[in-house]
Amino acid sequence: MDASSLFVAMVLVIAAVAASMLSIELGLSVAIIELVLGLVIGNTMHLASGQWLLFLASFGSVVLTFNAGAEIDPDQLRRTWRASLLIGGASFSAPFVVVLFLCRFALAWSWRASEIGGIALSTTSVAVIWAVAVETGLARTRLGQLVISATFITDLCTVVALSVLFVKPTWWLVPFLVGSAVLIVAMRKLEPWFFGRYGERVIEPELKGAFAALLVLMWLGAKANGEAVLPAFILGYAIAPVFARHRELQARCRVVSFALLTPFFFLHAGMNVSLPLVVANLGLLALLLAAKLASKSAAVFPLARKYAPAHAWPVALLMSTGLTFGTIASQAGLSMGVITKAQFSVLICAIALSAVVPTAIAQRMLVRHPVAEIETETGIEPIAANVLFVTSAGDDEVSARRTDHTADAPHDQESRS
Repeated sequence: MDASSLFVAMVLVIAAVAASMLSIELGLSVAIIELVLGLVIGNTMHLASGQWLLFLASFGSVVLTFNAGAEIDPDQLRRTWRASLLIGGASFSAPFVVVLFLCRFALAWSWRASEIGGIALSTTSVAVIWAVAVETGLARTRLGQLVISATFITDLCTVVALSVLFVKPTWWLVPFLVGSAVLIVAMRKLEPWFFGRYGERVIEPELKGAFAALLVLMWLGAKANGEAVLPAFILGYAIAPVFARHRELQARCRVVSFALLTPFFFLHAGMNVSLPLVVANLGLLALLLAAKLASKSAAVFPLARKYAPAHAWPVALLMSTGLTFGTIASQAGLSMGVITKAQFSVLICAIALSAVVPTAIAQRMLVRHPVAEIETETGIEPIAANVLFVTSAGDDEVSARRTDHTADAPHDQESRS
């Protein structure tokens, strides 16, 4: 590894440490801060993105997607499937259609660029919603479970759209689909034997197996000219019960992911943002942000009034948040040459703002008008709700609060808020 590559690595790791410290001090998501620091580094130092950085960023996006699927509680989703499907489906479809046609016909973007814009601004952040739900006590209610399950539906629609719309079929598509299905089934079926024979060892064969499976999906996806995000998401959801039985394994997986992979993903995304292009397109940024927030709120609010009449507006606002999957979609569009650097820069800024603005408003509403009573026991205790508490590196870090919160709530809040 040459000196220039080592210099880039040094700068980015120092930036990742600084982002963690700032996230604790400011009470903002470390992912947002990493995006901002990446923007600063990219526009001041103009560092070259070597192949090693591209690999870590790409692998980080797939690991983020995998962990996001692993955070979903299948039992919870089954209990609220109808309402979750309606709210989550509306949360995706409305902004996707509105932003798609806005970009295509009002802004004269190409169809492919408009599709990326629609996908990127249709996402909902599981991490943001879970943090607010825990903070306000909403996570222990049926309403909180409904919102979290609906977010899963929205994100599932996002990864399906990204995979289907941008696949370029080759004969490798067949082994890609077959290999994905085999991996998903095999990892569930082999879990009892594998964990019984090789589990709970310091050499971590379980984590190596999971990362090997994700790399196989990435290789098959690259050969098929497709994206590995959908099978990685489904794989994470399929092994969610495994992580539920092995919480220490899930914690160790987070340590590896958040210490090494996710910072490079978000820093690299920020480095691709052109600040002069953002400043030159502030009107476009405001328009896209308004289109996302308005279309999501308008689509979700009527359904929220039906299923959560006393808290319809907080639900609509929470479903308007976005972060990790929007960044992944935008980065995919840029890497495929579908969107320009100016379009990418504006989309990333709109996504980051959507993770902060509606969250702050919804939090204030929930603090002033909390859910009247605890409707179900989940083992989650509410914490103080005095500051904006967006959360961690991405949609996949949610269960850091779900798993460790009861045992060590003050430490957990400080570690990745």
